[in-house]
Amino acid sequence: MRAAGLRVTESRSAVFAALQSRPHASADDVLAAAADGMPRLSIQSVYNALGDFADAGIARRIEPAGQPMRFELRTGDNHHHLICTSCGAVEDVECAVGHAPCLLPSEQHGYTLAVAEVTYWGICPACAAATQAAADITPETITPESVTPETRIPEEGTT
Repeated sequence: MRAAGLRVTESRSAVFAALQSRPHASADDVLAAAADGMPRLSIQSVYNALGDFADAGIARRIEPAGQPMRFELRTGDNHHHLICTSCGAVEDVECAVGHAPCLLPSEQHGYTLAVAEVTYWGICPACAAATQAAADITPETITPESVTPETRIPEEGTT
């Protein structure tokens, strides 16, 4: 932090430690992780620290459409992200075609390009497996052993 020109404080240290253990964390995720060691840490302090980190180049903001802003400590390279449209899991993927900006638009309009941010959207393996497992349930595949209190459908008129 000092090397980036930031003062090292207890709250910034807690936020940084939370980001180290949780890549692609939202501010709420960071607060939940850091609150064990700093119960008086506020969401505003978390946002302040995350903003300071991003402005100083220590952290990178990820802004997936329709999801909360996330932060990661992996900076200085040109990697991209793969996001599950079902559960919101985020994975890093290496640059698609070499070094920055790795992808070139059909027209640059005089811009000097530095980075291409690419977000791939899809279904993660866990969600795909859960969807397939749900699709595999048919009347023929249900046995007395496969019905548990969690999977039992209430009879009409009972809830």
